[in-house]
Amino acid sequence: MTDDVQSAFIDIPGVRNFRDAGGVGALRRGVLFRSGSFHALTPEGALRLKALGLRTVIDLRSRDERTSFPDRLDGLDQESLHLPTLPADREDTERPWPEDQVELYPFMAATAGPSLVAAIRRLGAPGALSAVVHCAVGKDRTGLTIAVVQSLLGASEADITADYLRSNIGLGLLDGPTPYLDETGAERLSRPISAELLASSFAWIHDRHGSLPAYLHAHGATDADLDALRANLSA
Repeated sequence: MTDDVQSAFIDIPGVRNFRDAGGVGALRRGVLFRSGSFHALTPEGALRLKALGLRTVIDLRSRDERTSFPDRLDGLDQESLHLPTLPADREDTERPWPEDQVELYPFMAATAGPSLVAAIRRLGAPGALSAVVHCAVGKDRTGLTIAVVQSLLGASEADITADYLRSNIGLGLLDGPTPYLDETGAERLSRPISAELLASSFAWIHDRHGSLPAYLHAHGATDADLDALRANLSA
């Protein structure tokens, strides 16, 4: 692991794949982090989060995941937002997502618009930083959300992709899939990610909306929302 890659990761006991999303495009370091869930956060981990000045936690998981594995954030002065990437069709039913990764990434682009806009508005708000975006392991849903923010901050496709692929290191996926327990207690496989997967989400966005800002505008974002995000996160 190079010094640059290693420096992005931060050891937060009880939290997987925690790292700084900054240093990509104009996104400055120390204000936006990304990770897996906080359901196993230890007291020492909480102290380290407090030292990072954590003020906002954006949870992209489903209702069932949050019920089975609730975040442990006691003692932290933070606001938690539940902004599921894959929203419910109805109030009582979570919309299932494809098991196949090739199908998942365009599906996420199709369903994530409201979550992305809400996250952008929060990250651009006064007093929101520092913030962390997380899902179950910080790989797919978090990967897309952070990539969108980095793109809005002027990062190149190559730099966004390189940062996204660090999850394979953070989750020990360089040698292939690893097992994990889902919210039902069933054993499933966490699969490595690839540049092509993230590219397929952005291709879906561009094919249907022409640009990332146009996609976000279609889901209610304003130019003022995007300007506030850039002002708050830029170096």
